[in-house]
Amino acid sequence: MSTIPKSSFEFLKNLKKNNHKDWMTENKKEYQRNEKLLKTFYAEVAERLNEKDEIEKTKVFRINRDIRFSKDKTPYNVHRSVSFSRSGAHRRGGYYLRLEPGNSLMAGGFFGPQPADLLRIRKEFEMDDQEIRDILSKPDFKKAFGGFNEEYQVKTAPKGFSKDHPAIDLIKNKSFFVQHSFTDDEVFASDFMDKVVFHYELLRPYFDYMSDVLTTDLNGVSLLDD
Repeated sequence: MSTIPKSSFEFLKNLKKNNHKDWMTENKKEYQRNEKLLKTFYAEVAERLNEKDEIEKTKVFRINRDIRFSKDKTPYNVHRSVSFSRSGAHRRGGYYLRLEPGNSLMAGGFFGPQPADLLRIRKEFEMDDQEIRDILSKPDFKKAFGGFNEEYQVKTAPKGFSKDHPAIDLIKNKSFFVQHSFTDDEVFASDFMDKVVFHYELLRPYFDYMSDVLTTDLNGVSLLDD
């Protein structure tokens, strides 16, 4: 089982101090060596996920930043990130992993869903919020994730929803994802992959529920072609 090399974090720490093209050019071989090791780790995670799920795509995010609309003009990200997309229209939700010195985390769910999906989720919570609350309150899930990231909420009720609705705390969300942080020591440990996969597998009941919501109408009729 692959592990995360400490050299990858040393590289990122040095990059943070020297975030410019000349330094990256001088250290290109070190960057490529670490990327190769990280991609081996990602591939094994995807393989593990495929034991109980179906992964369609592994996306390794570029180290180059998009600085066109940013005040921060440093050219490189000081973290490495990857996502794992589930296969098929009937499987919703995605897995994410971020590796950064002092700020590593896994996450999963629905970040910035399309307007139609966002409305469908909110309508489901408006109609019946018990099932989602049962999922979020399961001891293992709550211990690992807490709940939805409340940073991504509207300040008041979304248009068309009552601010007095009992489920307004859920309805106000603009994204529906959860995350779990890891210390650097956890990242370098031999069982880190096991921990990542364990937390991903905790998401499956949530993904199953949301997949059902997003592939049916409010009457429970499938929106997918047979």
